[in-house]
Amino acid sequence: IRQESCGQDLPDRINFPCFTFVGKTSFGMSIFNLSNAILGSGILGLAYAMANTGIILFVLLLTSMAILSAYSIHLLLKSAGVVGIRAYEQLGNRAFGRPGKILAASIITLNNIGGKIKYIINFISYSQRQKDMTTDKANYWFVDGRYLIIIISVLVILPLALMKRLGYLGYTSGFSLSCMVFFLISVIYKKFVTECPEEHSYNKTVPTESIYNSTDGMCEAKLITINPQTAFTIPIIAFAFVCHPEVLPIYTELKNPSKKRMQKVANISILTMFVMYLVTAIFGYLTFYGNVKSELLEMYSKKDTLMLCVRLAVLIAVTLTVPVVLFPIRRAVLQLLFPDKPFHWVRHISIAVCLLFLVNLLVIFVPNIRDIFGFIGATSAPSLIFILPGIFYICIVPEEQEPLKSRPKIQAIAFVTLGFIFMIMSITFIIIEWVTGKKTSGGH
Repeated sequence: IRQESCGQDLPDRINFPCFTFVGKTSFGMSIFNLSNAILGSGILGLAYAMANTGIILFVLLLTSMAILSAYSIHLLLKSAGVVGIRAYEQLGNRAFGRPGKILAASIITLNNIGGKIKYIINFISYSQRQKDMTTDKANYWFVDGRYLIIIISVLVILPLALMKRLGYLGYTSGFSLSCMVFFLISVIYKKFVTECPEEHSYNKTVPTESIYNSTDGMCEAKLITINPQTAFTIPIIAFAFVCHPEVLPIYTELKNPSKKRMQKVANISILTMFVMYLVTAIFGYLTFYGNVKSELLEMYSKKDTLMLCVRLAVLIAVTLTVPVVLFPIRRAVLQLLFPDKPFHWVRHISIAVCLLFLVNLLVIFVPNIRDIFGFIGATSAPSLIFILPGIFYICIVPEEQEPLKSRPKIQAIAFVTLGFIFMIMSITFIIIEWVTGKKTSGGH
């Protein structure tokens, strides 16, 4: 890292210190890493979201969120280019001083730890379901999800998390994406070999006819659907492209970096995930229509060998996402506790070990941890996507370059306002779920 003069985006009389990083990660590997950061188990809830919005409304919402996410990354890169900083926490420091730095680091840490907890809980739940399916009722320790996740954390996640650079994870990110492509192809294939209603009896304790009644319209595709669940599914779509904590670390390691080049990485990643999300939602919905559950894989027979392989592929994919998610958390911790210290392997390894230990401890011994971090996610996700990038842009880009009443600043203000609306919606829906005791938000 070498310090240089910066300010190419500013009037001649304004100058800020600029840090130029020598990136070594290729364009393609950067796309893999950012795509893997976007992709998560939330993809399993998108068919459910489409069932409660209709095809046209879903496509409009998903397209809008993809565009807004790309715009949000534009705001981040613009702010980073103005001050020559490629750290989310340091942008907070430049905008609001140390409180801004602490706020940004805390939100990143809570959001990404919540994401890791969600992946690990999915792993444990999947392992438990597989255990319940076996005819041998012996309680072997190696089929207990709690033991399995400890083994996976030590043997797979930790070694990957100890990599010095995020760019090294490009290969595992590429493999993770290939697993999700296999999932996507299988969902498409199942659409053409499964008919509604006769062959969809996933609940053997209830007759198929009582679950799937073709005369009530449950097996008909709806272009636009408005029902009590419609509003609850909007946050699922709104937060489908969360990757913002990883954007600046990936930008730091990008070979031949520039704002235009990094924006292209972001645009391609978002477009790739948009296509994958859309195809998964459409074919999942057109297979089960209004009967689809909040987790798509639950709809398929648990004795289906192909879907068993698909479940394993999804499990591998989300497991390989965890090391990518861990990097911004460690960076946030380093920014708070050791802001001026050079890289040191002891700190690097210690933070990774402590984070994995803490997450596994919470998942195993705190039964309601998913609900707790669901509430935290309702505040951190809109903050990372909408609120903080917009506020940073408004505060960091100087008045001399863009006055507060200029169109870019007004757009940023509207963007921040939209983030607060999504935050209020998400918190309201979670409170309703807690009060009523009903799960209404699908895969969110």
